[in-house]
Amino acid sequence: MAVKIKTAAGTIEISNEVIATVVGGAATDVFGIVGMASKSQIKDNINEILRKENYSRGVVVRQEENGVAVDVYTIISYGTKISEVSRNVQESVKYNLETLLGVSANSVNVFVQGVRVLPD
Repeated sequence: MAVKIKTAAGTIEISNEVIATVVGGAATDVFGIVGMASKSQIKDNINEILRKENYSRGVVVRQEENGVAVDVYTIISYGTKISEVSRNVQESVKYNLETLLGVSANSVNVFVQGVRVLPD
């Protein structure tokens, strides 16, 4: 399914994979985020950090009346405040969706799938 934006020149369709890539990029740029995790680690049998080309496996996008609802599955760095990092992810995702794609995010849910210790 895709988000459709009507303009004077025509209709723009933005696929969920594009939205997931923008969301994943915004989330991984936040301090304290090690990377993205798979939304279904047991089913996918993946217990690793997702790369840029697989961000759609760690993001769920649902269309709503006035925008989208986004679920972001992350891995957070050890020693950071989880609530603060999650709030920063929410703000960053909302800002990037609105400025880059023109899509409003009604809700951004951050799920912490793990905590990793980064080597010095």
